[in-house]
Amino acid sequence: MVSNRGLKNRTAISNAVDNELYKRLKKYSDETSIPMSKLLDKAILMFLESVNK
Repeated sequence: MVSNRGLKNRTAISNAVDNELYKRLKKYSDETSIPMSKLLDKAILMFLESVNK
């Protein structure tokens, strides 16, 4: 079983995304000092809410 890097409230995942989307997300993260993991949490939540309406 994987140790999950010692994370207790989060799950580590690995995924590939479009290069341009990654660059834009990374730039926004750097400009706002919001961690990419938090931005991804928000994006996933917004997506799930949009498909559950």
